[in-house]
Amino acid sequence: MSLSLKPRAAAALALLSPKQKTIMKIIWTTAAAALALTVHPASAQKYPQKPVRMIVPYAPGGPTDILARAVAQAMSEAWGQAVIIDNKPGASGNLGTALAAKAAADGYTLAAVGISYSVAPSLEAKLGYDPLKDLTPVALFASVNNLLVVHPSLPAKSVQELIAFAKAKPGEVTFASGGPGGAQHLAGELFNSLAGIHMTHIPYKGSAPGLTALIGGEVVVGFADMLITLPHVKSGKLRALAVTGGTRSNLIPELPTVGEAGLKGYAVTAWFGLLAPSATPVEIVNQLNAETVKSLKTPQMKERLAALGADAGTGSTSEFSAFLKSEMTKWAKVVKAAGIRGE
Repeated sequence: MSLSLKPRAAAALALLSPKQKTIMKIIWTTAAAALALTVHPASAQKYPQKPVRMIVPYAPGGPTDILARAVAQAMSEAWGQAVIIDNKPGASGNLGTALAAKAAADGYTLAAVGISYSVAPSLEAKLGYDPLKDLTPVALFASVNNLLVVHPSLPAKSVQELIAFAKAKPGEVTFASGGPGGAQHLAGELFNSLAGIHMTHIPYKGSAPGLTALIGGEVVVGFADMLITLPHVKSGKLRALAVTGGTRSNLIPELPTVGEAGLKGYAVTAWFGLLAPSATPVEIVNQLNAETVKSLKTPQMKERLAALGADAGTGSTSEFSAFLKSEMTKWAKVVKAAGIRGE
């Protein structure tokens, strides 16, 4: 920054001795530097300087919430600054995501999202945000298999038996989800489409409430999150028939995939990632990506993710961006083919 002198001040400076002129120049230079720091204080600060808010657009206790808290804890420990989880459920994740999209783009508001983020554009004409323009991808932090489970009152003990039972009672078999357009809903509708059956979708406000309803017998089928469902399978409250992904899970390797169990072409894997408002400075986005990827490589995080049945995500912001676009294209085709509608 440079400071110009008015004519009268310049004339007065000309009357000074060389030594006095030197002193005055030092004073003016120091003043200019101080003013520059006052005008641009943020550039001299190290990120983060205060707690970071991580919006989870789903109810507490679900898979996105569980995994986001693990990542938030790792970031908090690395930075020495709190990373606060703010649950904002509603509208299948769109409510909280829209809040993040409209937040100040300073790195202090983030959003932890899941597969429904890539499906929402195909289901809703008005999201309240543009998923390709209003938010920028930061990092893919985990992916996880879901479980195809049934309430013990249902006689089906295999995928083929479930299909046969549903064909015999069209519309009478119900399946739960954490909300329209989410991974569980998509998993169920794709199952319907490929099996040629009609199970009725019953949406809940989050994965945890949906699981509670399934355990209580309000619904009888679930494409439920591995993270929170396996304990209930082991206790006998639910019966697992298969895993929904393309490969078996290390947590329950004896359980086949849905494809292996007879429904060829079926594979649904939930994913979880971190976003920031689109105008967030690129250096902050890159720092967030590096910190997330670094945390996922620690032995403690690997052990924690493995215990939850999740695989750690890796990659740059550009790789996550390309992944998001491919997911949106894939699910747009599934939504159209299965006739899924927003609710």
